[in-house]
This record gives sequence, C-alpha cells and structure tokens, in this order.
Amino acid sequence: MAITRWDPFREVVALQNRMNSLFREMGGEGESPLTTASFVPAVDIYEDPKKVVLKLEVPGIEEKDLDVRVENNTLTVKGERKFDKEEKEENFHRIERRYGSFFRSFSLPSTVDSEHISASYTNGVLKLELSKKPEAQPKQIRVNVGGQAKMEQKQEQPELVGAR
Repeated sequence: MAITRWDPFREVVALQNRMNSLFREMGGEGESPLTTASFVPAVDIYEDPKKVVLKLEVPGIEEKDLDVRVENNTLTVKGERKFDKEEKEENFHRIERRYGSFFRSFSLPSTVDSEHISASYTNGVLKLELSKKPEAQPKQIRVNVGGQAKMEQKQEQPELVGAR
C-alpha cells in the first residue's frame, strides 16, 4: 500500500479541468470565442393604464439589423451585433463585449392590441409601445350621490315574550 500525500485542492483542480473541457466542447472545433459568443439584451417592461412598454438595451446594433414581429400573440425581437473585423483579434488584450445574434420573445397578454405597436430606437435603446385594447383600458364611472332619496325606517322594539 502506497502512502499518498493529501492535497485539499486536488478535487477542486479536477473539477476545474472538467469544466474547462466541457466549455471547450461547447465552443466547437475551429471556431474562435468571438464567433461563438452571443448575448441577450437586458429588457425593462412596465405598464400603465393605456399601454405596455418594453425597453431593450441593444447598443452597437444598427436599426437595419433589428427585426421586430408579432405573431400568434408573441412579440419577437431578433438582432445581430457584428464584430468589427478591421481590428485584428490578436491585438486585443481583453474582449468583454458580446457579439453575435440574439433572439427574445414575449407572450402578449390578451389586453394588448397587436395592431397598434410602435417602435423607436434612440441611443442604443429599442423602445416598443404596445397599446391596450379600448375595452381593457380602465373607465371611471361617476356615482350620483345628491339625487338619492333618504329612506328612514322606524325601528320597532321587539316584544319580549313573558316579560311583565
């Protein structure tokens, strides 16, 4: 029986090696990390009584590279951020921005009118405004208090049986 020295970090290093090989397999052979990396733009969604608004962060993407569609009560936003090939990859010290195509889809509630959607693109933010159907918008109903007749009822005292 051989005596081996116990190394508390041996299993951690083995786990790291397995994870690295897993990520290498996912990247595909012969593809650079720049071509396989993709991103998912962050989105803010808020609602007011008349519309639902989505704001997607898509900096560095031109309007022509964005595709917004509505089909079967699903809003789909597709796009692509292209890597600028003028810069040589080996000159980079670090690349943290993500490149590639993205795809986001959102199920629309039944209150949204899919015929009345507007889109604007300013400073790298795609803003989608989805109008609500007229029947889904809140309505205020006035209550007429002054015309109500007052009804006074005389309350009778109950008779007590057997009381003298």
